[in-house]
Amino acid sequence: MLGKKIRQLRRERGMSLKDVAEKTGLTSSFLSQVERDLADPSITSLRKIAEALDIPIFYFLLNPEDHSPVVRKDQRKVLRFPQSHLTYELLSPDLNRNMEVMMARLEPGAASCDEPLAHPGEECIVVLQGVMEIDIGGEVFRVETGDSIYYYASIPHKLWSVGEEELVFISAITPPQF
Repeated sequence: MLGKKIRQLRRERGMSLKDVAEKTGLTSSFLSQVERDLADPSITSLRKIAEALDIPIFYFLLNPEDHSPVVRKDQRKVLRFPQSHLTYELLSPDLNRNMEVMMARLEPGAASCDEPLAHPGEECIVVLQGVMEIDIGGEVFRVETGDSIYYYASIPHKLWSVGEEELVFISAITPPQF
């Protein structure tokens, strides 16, 4: 299903595999395998693909027929990556708004991504459980349960779960980028 959506978007934009490969730094053969659902992209790779196709990453999980403003806890769009210790749940009903809200869970000792990432806009995170360290442009902040942090997402950032328990946090991003 993921591969089919990627291929459809790429074709709608008139892009070849080579075009997407050049924009992402991924190989055409890997992208072809992803499109045929023979390979699962990492979160970093999927972010690069989404950026090359000029769409938020959660687009791959949305059902265009669902227009309710209510998101039931058992009907959230969930984004998990193979061999990743991170799970995202979309709390906002869709990505056609001015803000995107999601809940994330990160296992102790795990990081949000391989390398610090940047995207347009602003982001606010509230830690519900656990302890997070976040590197924003080379400055590291410790954010504990009940704390929040607000930053410009255009500055490269990466976060870690540094406590003994799973890190659970709510993130609001404007404009929707994930």
